[in-house]
Amino acid sequence: MLKKRITALIILLIGITVGYFVYRSELSHMNVVKGAEVTKLSTYPFKLGLDLSGGTHLVYRADIKEIKAGEVGDAMASLRDVIERRINIFGVSEPVVTVENGGFSNAGEERLGIDLPGVTDTEKAIAMIGQTPLLEFKVENTDGSKVAKIVDGQIQLDMNSQYKSTELTGRYLDKAILEFNPNSGEPVVSLQFDSEGSKLFEQITKDNVGKTVAIFLDGQPISTPKVNEAITGGKAVISGNFTAPEAKLLVGRLNSGALPVPIELISTQTIGATLGAKAVQAGVKAALIGFLVIALFLILWYRLPGLIAVIALSMYVSIMLALFKLIPVTLTAAGIAGFIISIGIAVDANVLIFERIKEELASGQTVADAIQHGFSRAWFSIRDSNTSSIITAIILFWFGTALIKGFALTFLMGVIVSMISAISITRLFLYSLNITKTNKITHFLFGSGFSSTNLTK
Repeated sequence: MLKKRITALIILLIGITVGYFVYRSELSHMNVVKGAEVTKLSTYPFKLGLDLSGGTHLVYRADIKEIKAGEVGDAMASLRDVIERRINIFGVSEPVVTVENGGFSNAGEERLGIDLPGVTDTEKAIAMIGQTPLLEFKVENTDGSKVAKIVDGQIQLDMNSQYKSTELTGRYLDKAILEFNPNSGEPVVSLQFDSEGSKLFEQITKDNVGKTVAIFLDGQPISTPKVNEAITGGKAVISGNFTAPEAKLLVGRLNSGALPVPIELISTQTIGATLGAKAVQAGVKAALIGFLVIALFLILWYRLPGLIAVIALSMYVSIMLALFKLIPVTLTAAGIAGFIISIGIAVDANVLIFERIKEELASGQTVADAIQHGFSRAWFSIRDSNTSSIITAIILFWFGTALIKGFALTFLMGVIVSMISAISITRLFLYSLNITKTNKITHFLFGSGFSSTNLTK
């Protein structure tokens, strides 16, 4: 019994420590926001989603007319990954980039939705995406459809009409490296393609020996090298009369992600931080009121076990909030709703256990036997209900949109942690009380009906 009590005390102290960490870290973060010095604890704030912290929502139209029908999905997935990498370089926390598939009025069009929490400067948000280059390799146009234009009073051929597109784009780029020409010292950008890109580049150079292959960046030709022989190994060099800083910037932009398809901004929406703050306050208020009402119900109806359940529930909330900070989990309004619902799941498990204990006591069982049988016999119902909840949460997370995933993740975490707190912690605390006598007082403390059977003096 001493061992159980020591274990219960240790768990209680751990719970208090976790709760203190949540409180102090959030307080430290709030002080940093007000201009205080950054501390280690302040580096663990809650990460809020776009709907709570404010930010920018962008919608881009992706031009997929040049993409083969069977490759559209891969191209859009690649585009999403590239933009995510690009945004992450700027330190935007938890950007959400989603592909909005099909169903649009224009043929050959897909759309990309981008949520940038904490970014309310629309121009800055657009710049994050717009600085990502579109890299293309084009070959000479031999179909006679070249277009002339007048520049400074002189007739010149339009460079775009002189070349036609190939399948080789930045989509197949593995990496870009800043190098210097050993003869002239001029900075150049070396490109290394992946295995598929290497095959495409080899075929393009093989088919265009003696001709030029133009390298276009964001629709503008930056280099038009002449092909002397087929190039194997998938390595190309861009020599566009760069300065060293220009070449370094281009390398960084290419490595952060060359867009596999052209995109065009069609919609912007800014969500103010004020709206997000109100939503946070409303969510916190709802959670506190709900917790207090539940705690009051448990204590009044189940008395001593209810009080222990409230302690275990408080530990559960502290553990969940700490996990949200440490993982970290991006909290949206839907995610907070999932967390609040999981609190109800935790209470439901305690209700099943305590009702079973009351029934066992009313039938004449001793307190020790009633507690043991109450937990063991309620476990199967708890297991089945929580398993179905876990399966539902996994399905929602796997197939849902970003909004649904936020709800599913917090709900899933809550259900798993609640099973531990409801079964293990509550049972340990009850056992550590070591109530051996079964009398009117113990029946009152457990809120059960009175039976004269097996009473001890």
